[in-house]
Amino acid sequence: MSGFDNFNTDFYQSSYSVDDQSQGGYGYSNSENPYNKPYGQYDYSQPMGYSAPGMMQPQQPYTGQIFQPTQTYNPSTPQSMYSNSFDDEPPLLEELGINFDHIWQKTLTVLHPLKAADGSIMNETDLAGPMVFCLAFGATLLLSGKIQFGYVYGISAIGCLAMYCLLNLMSMTGVSFGCVASVLGYCLLPMILLSSFGVLFSLQGMMGIILTATIIGWCSFSASKIFISALAMDGQQLLVAYPCALLYGVFALISVF
Repeated sequence: MSGFDNFNTDFYQSSYSVDDQSQGGYGYSNSENPYNKPYGQYDYSQPMGYSAPGMMQPQQPYTGQIFQPTQTYNPSTPQSMYSNSFDDEPPLLEELGINFDHIWQKTLTVLHPLKAADGSIMNETDLAGPMVFCLAFGATLLLSGKIQFGYVYGISAIGCLAMYCLLNLMSMTGVSFGCVASVLGYCLLPMILLSSFGVLFSLQGMMGIILTATIIGWCSFSASKIFISALAMDGQQLLVAYPCALLYGVFALISVF
């Protein structure tokens, strides 16, 4: 045991002794350190910590009933913001600008050249019908062995741009590019009939020439009638029909040759 005591004391040399425990640590004396007081002599009535104002709020007693929460929000209006149903929403096709009733009326106006055109309907920017008619025209040319989709869309774009500039110079009110494209696209419908005849018969004979001239006059007359009605250009139908006839003549050449 004496050897073990010597080994324990020689293992780590330190100046610390048990008697130092009675002294205050970190610069506190026994009189200043409140934790060095014996048991039973400490004054528990004094607060030991500091609490910031507003951190600890006094708890309010719960006055409601269990499983029945109190109503904390009372809206001023009887209907909430989520009370509206989808029944009040407009149809999706109407939001996209696709109106089948107006499309049908425009189609009938083109098919019936002597029918009066409704200017309020014709002044709309509707491109659903023209896109379908352009695809149908290209499909009938494809049945004849003519892959001309690029020419159809290219000539349509150039023709719409030229007519847009011309009509803005001739009319007092002006016209939008979408309206011009819509009218010219709808009036392409008789040209689909010509290309459909070209699938079954040859259009390079005398009957083909007469039929082609009739279709060109039909398309140009319908387009000029709609433009005159929509833009209030009374007495200028022949002036508008001439550039329209040039445009549809190019489509007729694609159908014949």
